Amino acid sequence: MGFLDNVKKASRADIPSSWIRLEASAKIDEAIKSSNEKPIAFFKHSTRCGISVQVKTGLEEKYDLDTAELDFYYLDLLEYRHISNYIAEKTGVIHQSPQLIVIKNGEVIYQDSHFSINYDKFSALV
Repeated sequence: MGFLDNVKKASRADIPSSWIRLEASAKIDEAIKSSNEKPIAFFKHSTRCGISVQVKTGLEEKYDLDTAELDFYYLDLLEYRHISNYIAEKTGVIHQSPQLIVIKNGEVIYQDSHFSINYDKFSALV
């Protein structure tokens, strides 16, 4: 199986059960408000991008935060690009892909993209 086969296979792969799929812009306001209770994270993923697939796989392999510590939202950019634009508008963080944005008390406390996304760094902030 070649690299492109892996990209195709992972592009529509399931996500961990603790991740929350974002499929409506209304969820963004609700999520940001909930960051006053516990941190939240938005992970923007392009299902056709090899870098994004690699980053997603790395996050899945290392992810060990439970829902009491963090709400982790997953966004499929190809299906819901308008939601990504809304996240950028609400957070002031320019859209990139893949991208991870962590919010606590309504403020962005971590944001990074591509291979700069670091699970250990962001999980230490939670």
